[in-house]
Amino acid sequence: MRLQMQAIHFDADPKLLSFIQQKLDKLDTFYDRITSGEVFLKLDKSDNAKLQTKLLEVKLYVPGGTMFVREQGTTFEEATDLAIDTLKMQVKKFKDKRNNARAPKIIEGVALEDGVTVITEETEE
Repeated sequence: MRLQMQAIHFDADPKLLSFIQQKLDKLDTFYDRITSGEVFLKLDKSDNAKLQTKLLEVKLYVPGGTMFVREQGTTFEEATDLAIDTLKMQVKKFKDKRNNARAPKIIEGVALEDGVTVITEETEE
């Protein structure tokens, strides 16, 4: 999967970018039609907190749709793990919807033209 990663207003460590790439590549095991994606890394600067919250946004492109997730954590690795968990659910749900939409409908006991009656119809992909 082609990923475009951008660190907003800071330089990201190559190890961090590699970590994110490896994690997102694992989504291919759930749905292999992910074409590309964008990752945005941001630092959330709060005046009150000494520690900056890390914000990770991921947008994945698949044929017929886009998936988006925004997560935050104390580290980018933590935010990445949270984002991956959310994306796994989104990818599985998207795949199930696509498969169910393309599956032939089962017709039971319906008389068709020419006197043909279809009892059940099952297909395997």
